[in-house]
Amino acid sequence: MIENLPKIKNTENGRFFLIAGPCAIESEELAFEIAHAVKEMTTRLGIPYIFKGSYRKANRSRLDSFTGIGDEKALRILQKVGQELDLPVTTDIHSAAEAAMAAEYVDALQIPAFLCRQTDLLVAAAKTGKLVNIKKGQFLSADAMRFAVDKVRESGNDQVWLCERGTTFGYTDLVVDFRGIPVMKTMAPTVVDLTHSLQQPNQSSGVTGGKPQLIETIGKAAIAVGADGIFIETHPDPSKAKSDGANMLPLNQLEALLEKLCRIQDAVK
Repeated sequence: MIENLPKIKNTENGRFFLIAGPCAIESEELAFEIAHAVKEMTTRLGIPYIFKGSYRKANRSRLDSFTGIGDEKALRILQKVGQELDLPVTTDIHSAAEAAMAAEYVDALQIPAFLCRQTDLLVAAAKTGKLVNIKKGQFLSADAMRFAVDKVRESGNDQVWLCERGTTFGYTDLVVDFRGIPVMKTMAPTVVDLTHSLQQPNQSSGVTGGKPQLIETIGKAAIAVGADGIFIETHPDPSKAKSDGANMLPLNQLEALLEKLCRIQDAVK
C-alpha cells in the first residue's frame, strides 16, 4: 500500500497511516514545528506518517484570501522537512503544468476534489511516477471514482490512492457517506480526510466555516469501516492559521485522538 513511498514502510501491526500537516505552508519554522511533533507521536504509536502542506492555495472564495508564501519557497520547505526529518511529503497540484514542477520536491501528489475529473491533470500527475492521491469530488459518488483511478493506471502509474472528503449536502455543508469507503477500497487504498469533511463552504462571509468538534467522531467511524489512512490538517493555534483554520485540529489534541483510533483499529481486528 505505502511501500513504494520513499522513507515509509508498512508497520508490522498493519496500522493505518496518517497524512497530516498545516493547510498551507506558512513558514519554515511552523512546518518543522508541526512535522517534529507529529513524527514523535506517530513513531511512538507505530503509525506511518506523511507530512502534508499546500505550497499554494488556488481555490479561495475571496481575492484577498491567503494563497501562499511563494511556490518555490514553499516547495523547498516541504523538501527540507522531508530530507531533514526523513519523512515522505505531499502537496496538492492544480494544473497539468504544476505536476512535474512539484514532483521535484515531494514524494506524492494530491489532486484536489474539485479537480478530480480533470483528465490532463491526472495524466500529468501519473506521468511523474509519483504516488497520486485523488480526493473524491464533493459532487461524485464513491463508485464514480473508478474512472479517475483508471486514468492514472492507464497512464502507466499503479501508485494511486483515493481520499474521501465529504459530499455536498445543501449549499453550506458536507456529509460523509461511510458506505463509500469499502466501495473505494475495492479500487485503491482509501484515505478519509477528517478535517475537510467537516468544512462548511460557501459562507456569506466568503470564509469557509467548519465543525472541528466532530473530527474525533468522523475519525472513529473511518477506522471502524476500514479506512487505510486518515488525513488531518493541524496547527498549533488554528485561530491564527492563514488558511482553513475553522476546521483544523489543534496540534495538542492530535496525539490523544490517534491513541483512540489505534484502540478502535485493534478492536475491529
